[in-house]
Amino acid sequence: MGKNKLARWAELEQMPFVVQPPFEEVFGKDHALKGKWGPGFFGNDHPIVLELGCGKGEYTVGLARRMPEKNFLGIDIKGARMWRGAVTARDEGLKNVGFLRTRIELIDSFFATDEISGIWITFPDPQPTKRRASKRLTHPRFLEKYRHILRPGGVIHLKTDNRPLYEYTLRVVQLNGFPIEEHTADLYGEAHGGVAAGIQTYYERQFLEEGKKICYLRFRLRKEGTVSDLPDEEQRLF
Repeated sequence: MGKNKLARWAELEQMPFVVQPPFEEVFGKDHALKGKWGPGFFGNDHPIVLELGCGKGEYTVGLARRMPEKNFLGIDIKGARMWRGAVTARDEGLKNVGFLRTRIELIDSFFATDEISGIWITFPDPQPTKRRASKRLTHPRFLEKYRHILRPGGVIHLKTDNRPLYEYTLRVVQLNGFPIEEHTADLYGEAHGGVAAGIQTYYERQFLEEGKKICYLRFRLRKEGTVSDLPDEEQRLF
């Protein structure tokens, strides 16, 4: 392991707005902050928005700058990447930003029912093979987790350069009858405004320079029922 990575991990340990619980502390167990992120972590009752697979935390920080009336929590397993966003938040004195280092599969160990008001999924691994489809962050097994922690009316945003992932997610959302607020396979080509187009990550800028189109989907989940996946014959298309 590189000295630079170790140094970043050590620096993260000194930041009170970064939570890094050991795996055994939350596997099959509730974290101490579950249901208490507002008063216990942010010190207020403002809405809480998650960025899943936050990487360097560029969206987490960018959203926090734009919306000081909300709290933003970036989640990723890669602490060395998260360090960049945490340092930026610290240096800018942003009080509505936090980071959680954990696996997203464990998200229900950290958040109570209706505790979260929105979720951003920005440029996740598309997991392109059928064998790995259940690891997609928009797969029904993850959507089931999200709808329990999201407040009624909570919004999910997906932003990706991967057209098959976008189309797969759109079909799952349509199949389950979830309300779609916006969807486009060419966010910038169709001159969309708003925060989705207003914040760009480092890799997103690279994608655009390579001529790739950015897809965007915004939808809401329903609390009732179950979340169904696509039939096998349609799965093969993605």
